[in-house]
Amino acid sequence: MRYNTALGLLFSNMHDDTLPELTAVRAMGSVPFGGRYRLIDFALSNLVNAGVSKVGVVTKSNYQSLMDHLGSGKAWDLSRKSEGLYFLPPFGGGEEQYDGRITSLSGVLPFLRNSKEEYVILSDCHFVGNIDYRKLIKAHVESGAEVTMACLNGELPENIFSPIVATDETGRITDMIITDHSSGPVTYGLGLYILSRQLLLQFVDIAVSRNQRSFEWDVLQRHVADRRLYAYMVPEYTMVISSLASYFKANYALLDASVREKLFVSKRPIYTKVRDCAPALYGLHADVSGSLIADGCKIDGSVDNSVLFRNVHVTRGAKVRNCILMQGSMIGANSDLDYVITDKYVCVREGRALKGCDGYPVTIRKNTMV
Repeated sequence: MRYNTALGLLFSNMHDDTLPELTAVRAMGSVPFGGRYRLIDFALSNLVNAGVSKVGVVTKSNYQSLMDHLGSGKAWDLSRKSEGLYFLPPFGGGEEQYDGRITSLSGVLPFLRNSKEEYVILSDCHFVGNIDYRKLIKAHVESGAEVTMACLNGELPENIFSPIVATDETGRITDMIITDHSSGPVTYGLGLYILSRQLLLQFVDIAVSRNQRSFEWDVLQRHVADRRLYAYMVPEYTMVISSLASYFKANYALLDASVREKLFVSKRPIYTKVRDCAPALYGLHADVSGSLIADGCKIDGSVDNSVLFRNVHVTRGAKVRNCILMQGSMIGANSDLDYVITDKYVCVREGRALKGCDGYPVTIRKNTMV
């Protein structure tokens, strides 16, 4: 099949409440990750690498940072005369319009109806993975599924109501429960679906007429028996961000070279906004080990097992261990940071000591002086 017969819809604000420390001033899709990326970069790059040339970004609130990051879509080759990148901001008033995927979709029905593509790929932005969407689309077509749900095997992510599914030998979903907790490994949905555009319009119209708001509860679970719902087991390395601890763990995993090789595949690049910064500068007293240091950083102190975003300054005598320091952070002389996440443009004054743990890192909000 031709892969440009699919369009993408990215839900940038889905799961904002699972990471309130970092989503107070931005959408979930705009949360910084890995020294230079945003979470939406992975889902958007996966679509582009599969040949999808029309992508709508469904927004709800706090999307100024997201718009600044995505711009015209040029970094993803989506700045085009026809099709390309579309921002789909909330239409009308009231939070109640966007308390579920169905209500979000009902606000972008004109976009869906005016599109010509045969398939729609629905994706959240709370996972990090270099997933081959071409294989996903091919599996959907060859199985004869009406809806294909991308799934993972493992422990259910915390704080997220995910569909847990049972399948037969062909991959068809035979049972589905939706919960935020389970015991032991399960097969759960990733928040990534593919179905025909006409079927999606039908689902949304019926759900809205019945005042139903959840795609998972009111559509998928309701139609397990009478619709062809199939599970697609994602073979690529994928990390789900569902809490501050899982966000810290996912960033920390990048310090492992084998993880970086799985995420950043040369045949399927992960694109992001290009910034022109000078290379990182290491002073005479710098001591850096086991860390990711982005361009524009100036290191005069000690940095160990940490991820530093662009333009971070660690002054002489400062000690940074097991930390995530976002863009523009300034760490004063003789400070001691251990298991700390600083949001953008945080200033830690001279002589401060901050210490968290791997399960609960200390988080400092954007533009804060400590």
